[in-house]
Amino acid sequence: MSEVSCYHCGQPVPSDVDLSVKVSGEARTMCCYGCQAVAQSIVDNGLEDYYRSRDALPESPREAMPDVLQRLVLFDHAEFQKSFVKALGENEREASLLLEGITCAACIWLNEQHVGRLPGVTAVDINYATRRARVRWDESRIKLSDILAAIAAIGYRAYPYDAAKNEEISRKERRDALWRLWVAGFGMMQVMMYAYPVYIANGDMTPDIESLMRWASLALTLPVIFYSSAPFFKNAWRDLKLRRVGMDVPVALGVGAAFLASCWATLVQVGEVYFDSVTMFIFFLLGGRFLEMSARQKAVGVTEALAKLLPAFAQRFRVFPGGDTEQCLVADLHPGDHVLIRPGDIVPADGVVVDGVSCANESLLTGESKPVPKVVGDMVTGGSINAESPLVVRVEQVGEGTRLSAIINLMERAAAEKPRIVEAADRIASYFVGALLLVAILVAVGWYFIDPSRALWITVSVLVVTCPCALSLATPIALTVAAGALAKDGLLVTRGYAIETLARATHFVFDKTGTLTTGHMHLKDVWVAEGYERNHVLAMAAALEQGSEHPVAAALCRAVGGDLPVTNSVLNHPGMGVAGTIGGLVYRLGRPDFAFPREGGADVKRVLAEWLTFGETVVALANESACIALFRIGDELRQEAKALVGEMKALGKHVVLLSGDAPEVARRIALELGVDDVRAGVSPQGKHECVAELQAAGALVAMVGDGVNDAPVLAQAQVSIAMGGGAQLARTQSDFVLLSENLDHLRVGVLRAKKALRVIHQNLWWSFAYNFVALPLAIGGYVTPWLAGIGMSASSLLVVLNSLRIQRLGRE
Repeated sequence: MSEVSCYHCGQPVPSDVDLSVKVSGEARTMCCYGCQAVAQSIVDNGLEDYYRSRDALPESPREAMPDVLQRLVLFDHAEFQKSFVKALGENEREASLLLEGITCAACIWLNEQHVGRLPGVTAVDINYATRRARVRWDESRIKLSDILAAIAAIGYRAYPYDAAKNEEISRKERRDALWRLWVAGFGMMQVMMYAYPVYIANGDMTPDIESLMRWASLALTLPVIFYSSAPFFKNAWRDLKLRRVGMDVPVALGVGAAFLASCWATLVQVGEVYFDSVTMFIFFLLGGRFLEMSARQKAVGVTEALAKLLPAFAQRFRVFPGGDTEQCLVADLHPGDHVLIRPGDIVPADGVVVDGVSCANESLLTGESKPVPKVVGDMVTGGSINAESPLVVRVEQVGEGTRLSAIINLMERAAAEKPRIVEAADRIASYFVGALLLVAILVAVGWYFIDPSRALWITVSVLVVTCPCALSLATPIALTVAAGALAKDGLLVTRGYAIETLARATHFVFDKTGTLTTGHMHLKDVWVAEGYERNHVLAMAAALEQGSEHPVAAALCRAVGGDLPVTNSVLNHPGMGVAGTIGGLVYRLGRPDFAFPREGGADVKRVLAEWLTFGETVVALANESACIALFRIGDELRQEAKALVGEMKALGKHVVLLSGDAPEVARRIALELGVDDVRAGVSPQGKHECVAELQAAGALVAMVGDGVNDAPVLAQAQVSIAMGGGAQLARTQSDFVLLSENLDHLRVGVLRAKKALRVIHQNLWWSFAYNFVALPLAIGGYVTPWLAGIGMSASSLLVVLNSLRIQRLGRE
């Protein structure tokens, strides 16, 4: 009996294996599950020609899978997707990808339109400045490999995003751009050496010498056309095949027309040649794009720096305490591990200090330049730097659970979302290119009848000089620079539209506790009804509040040193307090009018009236019949609060203090800060209604808050800022997160957002003004092709350089 070979790899099929795949309608024998899976993938992807066209079986199992299919199958593997794909539901997935081959804003539009139309793709957002794409799809309808194949089909390549790969692609982009620029510059100089004698001869040069000069110029222009300007023609051809008009189409048409006309003139020895203009134009255009690329890569440096903060290795204790350490991958750390962090080392994960005293540099994470002291019991954040002495840290969060990962994810979300102003500019730019081509045709026809000898180079100038690259760059590059600068300030942008909205806000509404005040409240006094003990009522209050994140609850819990009684049926009443059962009796803890709505005793009223005059928070504990305790809890203003309020008023903003605390407390704070509009004793629903009322009157509201109670009103405001230490729910509802909790960073952030909006307006006005002036001049024949190249490159470069000014903040 002859030995049976695997149809896919050619290896012998074991006698106990019975596997097959139907290829071209016929069952083919397979030797293992691996070959069966690969062969089935080849068939499912419509690539059966692989088997028909191969002229030999692979020499090794690895070669049995074509390179492209290896990559496609790998991307669909669940283990491989762990690092860059998130599950959003039963079948919905989201991937963070890095695109290679993006050269202009039209590339972004093309990819978004092409991928967005695939069946099963639910969303696709690409950031021009970072080249990062966020793609969502239904796993049951389309595979990731199909999405990547669709991207490859239009001339781009996609990779799972990681900082190292991004840096590698950036280096490759710079290297390729420099080589193309060098070839174009060398060719331009040499062609000018041959063109100059022809110009100064003014027709006196003999025909044979002039012909020699033309042929030499042609030979030197060929590398510039076929190498330096190849991306223009490649991108233009891709756009035309897809029946779309990108920004490289007019450039390719202009360069191609001038080059072909010059070749024809050289061949027949009749007419003008434009080799010098063509090479000069390509050189200046590539030079402008290279400078723009360098500025763009510099602009996204903050985001990339955050992505590279975590180290690759950590020193983990084999046994703690008493054991020695071993070097391990940070990816292999687990909650509960103990790690040694030496001075100068980067903290590898979020954790708690269990041994040592030092301080940490958290400037890249929070914008706070001063080192933060760290002692036993303090939290440390992955990505911060241990500055002074060794620390032993117990790991609490790793990977996606770390604060650094949350910051990066929020920054990615903000970068991927497109504000309306960006979408509007992209639409205008796409229509502009189509209109430009129509104008160029009319110009060519018109000048052909006026002066045929000038028709070609004038048409080329029109095509080149008004390409709307600057218009498409005007907004996204400014927003990217602003987001990076704000992150360095400690104000994290989590929504794409937020910067523009913050700059336009007319009303700034502040919560009090944990926002204008530190939120680090402590118990100042306790009144206890007759028959009860201080420690007992404190323990009951702490037991009722132990599940709350509110600062008042934390102050009560910190004041108790012993065990807490058992509570049942605890129910939170937002903005009012909590109720629960202890020892079979129902107790209410919170605002006095919530805890004991009936008339209280004389002692209770006297103490309550006295304490309220202090302007501090008073919390009451009551059973079903009477008030049994009052707690006076104090807070303090943040040092930067007064300067922030003063700056907002100086900018013409209306400042509102919106608090759930007693009116006396809120009024005292408002008086100290200089806030005129105070709305106190407001429930979460009341806060929501208050903001809605302001919006109905035409206000554009920026809400600054902290805590779960603020989540609804943060969502209602046009732009919201949550304190970095606030409750997680509040942060997920916000457009900004103040990572440092330093209100001065918010003040600087507002000024920077206003500057960013001014820069965007300047960029847009410059882009429109440039095209408004350049187009008539080009149509009139006053702009040569090389001058058009300078103008187009300079306009884009000016927009980028103007956007970089956002990084330097100063009053203007």
